[in-house]
Amino acid sequence: MSYQKRYMLFFTIDSCIVLSAIFISYWLLHPTLNVYDNKLIMLSAVTLLISHHIAAYFFHLYDRMWSVASVRELLIICLAVTISVSTASLLQFIINHDVYFRVMAVTWMLHIILIGGSRFTVRLLNDKESFKPKDNLKRVLIVGAGQGGTMLIRNLINASNPEYLPVAIVDDDPRKQHLKIMNVTVCGTTKDIPEIVKKYDIEEIFIAIPSLGRAGIKSIYDRCAKTPTKVKIMPNIEDVMTGKVSVSEMKEVNIEDLLGRDEVKLDMNAISKKLTNKTILVTGAGGSIGSEICRQVMKFNPKRLILLGHGENSIYTIYMELTEKLGNQFTEIVPVIADIRDRKRIFEIVDQYRPDVIYHAAAHKHVPLMEYNPTEAVQNNIFGTKNVAEAADKYGVKNFVMISTDKAVNPTNVMGATKRIAEMVVQDLAKRSKTNFAAVRFGNVLGSRGSVVPRFKEQIRAGGPVTVTHPDMTRYFMTIPEASRLVLQAGALAKGGEVFVLDMGEPVKIVDLARNLIRLSGFSEDEIKIEFTGIRPGEKLYEELLNPEEIQEESVYPKIHVGRARCMEHDQLMLLLKRLENLKDPKEIRRITVGVANKKWDVLQESAAPQEEQAIAESKLSIAK
Repeated sequence: MSYQKRYMLFFTIDSCIVLSAIFISYWLLHPTLNVYDNKLIMLSAVTLLISHHIAAYFFHLYDRMWSVASVRELLIICLAVTISVSTASLLQFIINHDVYFRVMAVTWMLHIILIGGSRFTVRLLNDKESFKPKDNLKRVLIVGAGQGGTMLIRNLINASNPEYLPVAIVDDDPRKQHLKIMNVTVCGTTKDIPEIVKKYDIEEIFIAIPSLGRAGIKSIYDRCAKTPTKVKIMPNIEDVMTGKVSVSEMKEVNIEDLLGRDEVKLDMNAISKKLTNKTILVTGAGGSIGSEICRQVMKFNPKRLILLGHGENSIYTIYMELTEKLGNQFTEIVPVIADIRDRKRIFEIVDQYRPDVIYHAAAHKHVPLMEYNPTEAVQNNIFGTKNVAEAADKYGVKNFVMISTDKAVNPTNVMGATKRIAEMVVQDLAKRSKTNFAAVRFGNVLGSRGSVVPRFKEQIRAGGPVTVTHPDMTRYFMTIPEASRLVLQAGALAKGGEVFVLDMGEPVKIVDLARNLIRLSGFSEDEIKIEFTGIRPGEKLYEELLNPEEIQEESVYPKIHVGRARCMEHDQLMLLLKRLENLKDPKEIRRITVGVANKKWDVLQESAAPQEEQAIAESKLSIAK
């Protein structure tokens, strides 16, 4: 029906109701009198008609979508009717110095009943599908009896092609227990989920609390995990309100949702001052962390973003993504193919583009691989970092942020040891440089290349088994976007020489991570087995983010701490670098790097150093150049 026809329909219905209501009221109260002989009643009817249409126009009673009307619309009808009846009563008082109070009261009630009834008849006709028997619909339990839950239930019931049938609600608010939302009862709290699932034959569980943080999601999911049902989450209420998604477009629970803590929020103003209209260089820009840093940086409209990486394909991929999806007219995106071990090339690049900020994400990070290739770990992680950091120092880069790892704390492997020594290189430079040098330590990054989650997913797709090294192995986890945001925030907070660490909550058992992924993939542990394979070379049962003596209780930013990481003396560091530069024996490389990273400085004395003083001098000269 067109807008004009719809408008005229409601106009005509209301006119009939308004004109007839006062006569019906008069007849009910004075059945023996002739209503047509009462000129005041006749004049009141005309006044009611005019004043009602004026109020109806003002309150938009004729152009509302009554098919989705609610209590709010009923209150608006009451207000419009009250105004029109009051106007007619005032006219009676002015003319007759008296008001037919009983007649006008009955007229008011008839207006409310008939006008409101006509509107909600439209609502009932629109909802007629909800009264039909529901066959072959998935029975769902709704978690949350608030605004989100109400919106979700209404959408599920009124869907043109319904797929789900809400049969019960749970909510931890005791005031909502046993109440109904659209005939669906709040049957208990989240603690009762396993019993309610069994009692009502629930097939899926929908978490409808859009404001719920990760800690809340994990708590509810842990209870849902005791049932065989699939769990989904309602989209953000803002996305629903803005029309980006439908309220019934439930998303799957991701492993990121089960970290048990909320993500760190950024100080946008502080970061913007460092990045907006500046030249930013990201090494390892094609990697998981490096590419996400680039995405985050683009949000701040830098003048130029330099994507530096050794792999041609990975740099091409992030370059095309940034130019096609996130590109803007303001930012120049420059892809650069280079190896951070090539000192001359790195110095040329920094000299050419003179970046304001360098995010150093390029590194070898796989623990078992670096145990087999310690020389490559040293060359890339230590000397590659040294090249980029010294170039930043020489050409006056304002901020340099190095990506480190929790494996740099008390390392038992070459990868962690080389990253700790790279931190020392950066800390040593910070003592005498105008560049603000800092390092950021992460835990494991969910979804990054070579991380445990993609490997588990591949094993699940293959039908299992999922291989876990040890039942007691734990790790700290964070998401790729969260890790990248921490890097940006650290760059804004850096004053020189800090090692920033994120408060990542409690470490996660790898076996629990595997179990959650199996469940999230729609399987049980009976279908996908978990096998324990034993700890691999260089691995520890647990990781640490800071040594006990490095820990500072106070955070410099919510959930971000600065560690007091101790560095070697400059001469010792120069000697170490000179010896590592010439070492070829993998066992000796591993012994020295792991020893030094664990503050066992005497390993340097145990190594042969026939021209020790000359080695130190040559290393100093290398830095000067």
